[in-house]
Amino acid sequence: MALTRLACILVLLSTHCYFTVLAVLLKTTNNAPWVNEFEAIELSCLIESISTAKPRIEWKKIKDGGPSYVYYDKKITGDLEDRARIREPATLEILNATRSDSASYRCEVAAPNDAKTVDEILITLVVRVKPVVPKCTVPKSVPVGKAAELRCVEEEGFPKSQYQWFRNKEEIPRDPKTSPKFYNSSYMLNAETGILKFNAVIKDDTGEYFCRAKNDAGHSECRPQKMEVYDINIVGIVLGVLVVVVVLLCISVGICCAYKRGYFASQTQTGNNYKAKGDGVDYVRTEDEGDFRHKSSFVI
Repeated sequence: MALTRLACILVLLSTHCYFTVLAVLLKTTNNAPWVNEFEAIELSCLIESISTAKPRIEWKKIKDGGPSYVYYDKKITGDLEDRARIREPATLEILNATRSDSASYRCEVAAPNDAKTVDEILITLVVRVKPVVPKCTVPKSVPVGKAAELRCVEEEGFPKSQYQWFRNKEEIPRDPKTSPKFYNSSYMLNAETGILKFNAVIKDDTGEYFCRAKNDAGHSECRPQKMEVYDINIVGIVLGVLVVVVVLLCISVGICCAYKRGYFASQTQTGNNYKAKGDGVDYVRTEDEGDFRHKSSFVI
């Protein structure tokens, strides 16, 4: 009985080893690698077991729902043709990664002489892109007590940029109450959108502001811009209004006096009253007379 059991165990072990040896099996050291743009990266595809002497190796890029060949018939194809190579036996090395290379890649190995003839591995590559110089909007001057909004936008970086704001080269904390220098300021800082919004500026908010956009690949900054917070001159405004009122009043009085003195009077003539002059005689037609009458003696 013991010999029979031992024989069965040996048969099972030999059968397992037989199928293991005759099955193509792949593995990878990293199925989710990342790389900074313009750097090199390896997508490892290691053949752990195989019996076929010359297996068929293919790489496909899967992006936007459809696959395309990267390595086929022992040649690099597509947009990686001049930027990639195969390292034996099946690892794909991208020499100069760009943002368009972010995608899923599938390594496929076909071994016709193995019991399991095909195996594949899916690797997702992320190419990180350093932010470009952000576009910053800073108001030049704001009166005390008024609201102010500073904006920072950067759309090239990947992953999406986070934002920091600086005043006079010192980082502005998200919560003003955490810093003595910003304690009296009333603002809200959104690191996701890059908006720094003051509810009511104070004199201490005057300074040079710049924004930094950053992600895992690096950071970029815009140039500093000055924002000045000034006091509103209430006395000057009141005096200016009074001067305008006095000037308008003087103009109005002058026009009234001119009307009273007849400078703007106009004379009109009607069709029934007119004066005619000719041949030394003046004629005047009146409403009481049906025809002309002499104004002066008629001389023959």
